[in-house]
Amino acid sequence: MAHAAPAADDEALRRRVDKILAKTPLIDGHNDVPWQFRERAGLQVDALRLDADTSQLDPPMMTDLPRLREGRAGGVFWSVWVPTDLEGAEAVRTVLEQIDVVHQLCDTYDALVCATTADDIVRIHKSGRVASLIGMEGGHSIGDSLGALRVAYGAGARYMTLTHWQNTDWADAATDDPRHDGLAPFGEEVVREMNRLGMLVDLSHVSAETMRDALAVTTAPVIFSHSGAFAVNPHPRNVPDDVLDLLATNDGVLMVDYLPAYVSREVWAWEAARRGERARFESLYIGDPKGREAALEAWEQANPAPHATLAQVADHLDHVRQRIGAEHLGLGSDFDGMPSAPDGLSDVSDVPDLLVELLRRGWTDQEVAGVAGGNVLRVMRAVEAEAARQAGKPASNVRITPVQGEPH
Repeated sequence: MAHAAPAADDEALRRRVDKILAKTPLIDGHNDVPWQFRERAGLQVDALRLDADTSQLDPPMMTDLPRLREGRAGGVFWSVWVPTDLEGAEAVRTVLEQIDVVHQLCDTYDALVCATTADDIVRIHKSGRVASLIGMEGGHSIGDSLGALRVAYGAGARYMTLTHWQNTDWADAATDDPRHDGLAPFGEEVVREMNRLGMLVDLSHVSAETMRDALAVTTAPVIFSHSGAFAVNPHPRNVPDDVLDLLATNDGVLMVDYLPAYVSREVWAWEAARRGERARFESLYIGDPKGREAALEAWEQANPAPHATLAQVADHLDHVRQRIGAEHLGLGSDFDGMPSAPDGLSDVSDVPDLLVELLRRGWTDQEVAGVAGGNVLRVMRAVEAEAARQAGKPASNVRITPVQGEPH
């Protein structure tokens, strides 16, 4: 663990970070603001102002334009998540509405400019604005349709997380009981079609077997848009060391998440214990919801929740750097998609402090520039180059099940 540095040293480190971020865009791989517009504003983009201080809302948000500027943001992948209980046409409709929110934000605020390529990000960063990219979270949002995948790509989506919390019909999630032993054959076709399009394959949320299968199928580098290192915290959402080794061979990037249960072994253990206590109280207090809640509240008072910290996020980055090299790292916050954040990383304005911590631990300026955004730009360019290599290849019309009129 790093030791505290004197204030003068901190100031020198901050100047180094400022110099790095003047040249390299600071890219966040995963921010959930678009769902806030559905939850809080009923998709009325003007009803929730990002140019105001959203920390004063109830509940407070972690993202707004003033704090993005303070945090030196150069690019953000806005997550267009939809709940896993939405299926088929409803899931497709909802994800398209979420994509539309991002486009409306770019139309509403001059500080946000929609981007689809690595060169777009570099150009927009040089102009002093924030490149706004679209990341689909959960393969259920294509409704088992490669046509829907292509339409989403045409609307600007540049990555897709193959699953969310639950399995899809063609891929296993990290937090669901295995159903396909990784990727089903249609899932392999999804990965191949994403390669053909030039869409980043995102392996956050998927099971370790799905990770391994996707890495065996893909012809382009992949990303984990918001995950941690399993060796640091054995949460099922984190990435095992053997998969990290495969990621290095693939030349992909793991963008480290800040969600406390993924970051901190202690938080993850506390949450698991709390779930166990809740289940126990539900059995003990049948028909007595007030008794259940009082018992759980008493347990929480006797067992205060631990906090994740910025230093623990840096521990995940350190582990991956030691295992496969800093060139395979990025940052994927999960801001506004989690109820609380680590101490020292409370919102988008704090991210440069994480880079200061890396410099304090002995990372080079070149390594920090890569983590900030350079590595993601490299992967995006490789994915774009693979799509260019496949130019002229026809779109896949493979279906997971035959449609009416098709031969069986």
